[in-house]
Amino acid sequence: MSLRGLRLSALGAYVVRQNLFLMAVCLGAGTFIYLLMDLSDRLEHFLDAGLGVRQILTYFAVKMPLVLAQILPAVFLLAVVLQIGLMVRSREMMALRAGGVSILWFLRFFLVYALIWSVGQLMFSQFVASYGEQEASRIWREEVRKRQLDKRVLKNLWFREGPYIVHAGEAQPTQSRVNDVTVYEFDRDSNRLTRILTAKKGLVDEHGWGLLDVWEIETADFASMKLLTHFIPLRQDMRGFLSTDSGDKADLPLLSLGRLIEELRESGSNVERLRTAWHGKWAYAFSIVTMAILALAMCTVFENLYVNLILSLLVVFGYYAVYVLGITTGQKGLMPPMAGAWMANTLFSAAALARLTWVALPWLGVRAHRMSMRLRLLFSWEER
Repeated sequence: MSLRGLRLSALGAYVVRQNLFLMAVCLGAGTFIYLLMDLSDRLEHFLDAGLGVRQILTYFAVKMPLVLAQILPAVFLLAVVLQIGLMVRSREMMALRAGGVSILWFLRFFLVYALIWSVGQLMFSQFVASYGEQEASRIWREEVRKRQLDKRVLKNLWFREGPYIVHAGEAQPTQSRVNDVTVYEFDRDSNRLTRILTAKKGLVDEHGWGLLDVWEIETADFASMKLLTHFIPLRQDMRGFLSTDSGDKADLPLLSLGRLIEELRESGSNVERLRTAWHGKWAYAFSIVTMAILALAMCTVFENLYVNLILSLLVVFGYYAVYVLGITTGQKGLMPPMAGAWMANTLFSAAALARLTWVALPWLGVRAHRMSMRLRLLFSWEER
C-alpha cells in the first residue's frame, strides 16, 4: 500500500472513531428526549391503569430498540454536521484540503459509511426493534388499555335489537351493570310503539337484561304498572361498544409483511397501503444515506457550526414532513407505492447532490457564469 493510501486509511479510521463517539452522544440525548416526551404523554394512562414501576420500566425497556431505530437517521445527520463543524473549527479541514483531500473523498467515504449504517438499521429494525414494538404494543393493549376499559363507564348508550330500542344513561360493560334504563318496545308487524319500560338499574348476562325497580307503560291505554323486576331477552354484548387497540398489519416485519401482501393480492384485496408501508421500511432505513449527503451539502453552504445545527433540525423536520406526505399519497393511491415511499429520499438527495456537484466541480460554476453573461449581453442587445 502506498504512503498516500496509508494516510487515507488512517484518516478514515480517525473519522469513524470521531463519528461513533458523536453518534453515541447524539443517540443518547435523542433517546432520552424521546422517552421523556413519551413518558409525559402516557404517564396518566399508566397511573389510571394502576401499573407499577416495574411494569412501566419494562414497557420503555422493550420500546427502546424501536426508539433507536426511529431516531437513527436524524441522529446520523446531526453527528456528521457536528463532526465536520468541529473539524472546521479546529483547522483540521483546512489542513486536509491543503494536503489534497477533496470533498469528493468525504462524499465517497460517508456514502459507504452510511450504506453500512443503513443495512444495520434495516436489520435492527426488522428483528430487534420489531419484536420490541410488538411487546410494547402488547403491554399497552393488555396491561394499560384493558384495565382502563375495565373501569370505563359509557354515557347515553343507545342501540336497537329486534323489537326493542334501548337507552342506558350509564353503562359499565365490564361489570355487567346499567343505570337509568329506558326500553321502547315496538310491534314486529306494524312497527308501532306498544310499550315503554323505565328502570333505575339493571343487571346484564348472556341471557338478557334483568331490570330492577321498573315502571311499565302500555301505549294503547297509557296504563302504568310498577314492577320489582322485569326480564328482557337482550343479547347485545355491551363490551362491543368499548374500543380496543388492534395491531396494524403495516407494522409487521418485512418478510411477514411481504407474505401478507402476496396472500391479499391473490385474494383480490387492495394492497396499496401495505405495499407503500413495505417500500417505506426500505426507504426509511436508507434515508441515512440521504442524511449523509445532506450533511455534506449543508457544510459547504455555511461553515458556522451553530448555524448548521439549526439548519439540520429544520432539514430533519422538512424531510419527515415530505416522507409522511409521500407515504400518505402512496397509501391513498395518488402515486405508485414505491414512488411515494422514496419521494423524500429522492428529492432531498437530488438537491444535496446538485450542491455537492457544484462545489466539487468548479468548472461547472465557471461555465454557468459565462452562460449567464452571454444571456445578459444577448438580452441587452435585443433591447437596444
